[in-house]
Amino acid sequence: MGTHAHRTVGIERSSLLTRRLLAPNPGPMTLDGTNSYLIAAPHSESLVVVDPGPTDDAHLAVLAEAGSIDLVLITHHHADHSAASEGFARLTGARVRAFDPAFCVDAAPLTDGEQIEAGGTRIRVIATPGHTADSVCFQLPADGPKGSVLTGDTILGRGTTIIAHPDGTLDGYLRSLSTLRALGPATVLPAHGPVLPDLRAVCDAYLAHRHERLDQVRRALAALGPDATVEQVTDRVYAHPDAAVRFAAEASVRAQLAYLRGTLR
Repeated sequence: MGTHAHRTVGIERSSLLTRRLLAPNPGPMTLDGTNSYLIAAPHSESLVVVDPGPTDDAHLAVLAEAGSIDLVLITHHHADHSAASEGFARLTGARVRAFDPAFCVDAAPLTDGEQIEAGGTRIRVIATPGHTADSVCFQLPADGPKGSVLTGDTILGRGTTIIAHPDGTLDGYLRSLSTLRALGPATVLPAHGPVLPDLRAVCDAYLAHRHERLDQVRRALAALGPDATVEQVTDRVYAHPDAAVRFAAEASVRAQLAYLRGTLR
């Protein structure tokens, strides 16, 4: 495991049933860093960790010391969420479950709609492909009056996520947003950024943003021609994107073009 010389904040309460620890990996794509969540009902003797994050010894030690951890859940395979999984499993003896079997440790992969009883509560698995093919969210129906949803990178606490095409697809993402919207005004517990109060409202905003972008890409194609390149469309749709996130803008355009050109199967 790697180490970092600094710590950020300690474990903080994020909802009735969850606490979170911010990993020390801030950046253009991770915002303030990755939120690692601890799920436990009051008086529960065991904890569930969601997304242990990057391989940072100090971060993992704080998570491990929070209590008896017997299950780790992964929202998707990107390294800022999953890189520490195997090391954390060795450290705690916990099983690791993800939608992709390659990221599981001593446990079966997650399945859509599965109900997990752990941490003294019920956790519902919701497949939400789009950001990546293996993205999942975790619903906690008993987490406060409206419940909560740990959204991974499918919904962020600030800004919008990228579609990591071809692993992720825009048509899948739009369907996933509609699936999440149907859960109502639940608390949003994102993997990056602050907690948000209303899942349905965020999904509405995300859907509106995606359709606005699609309209912009349609206009760009009308001006540039149907064979315009990803680079040309990005230059027209995104006004001078920061070089650090240019690849993300191009990834989103690539996904939008695939959607519009009907190349998805």
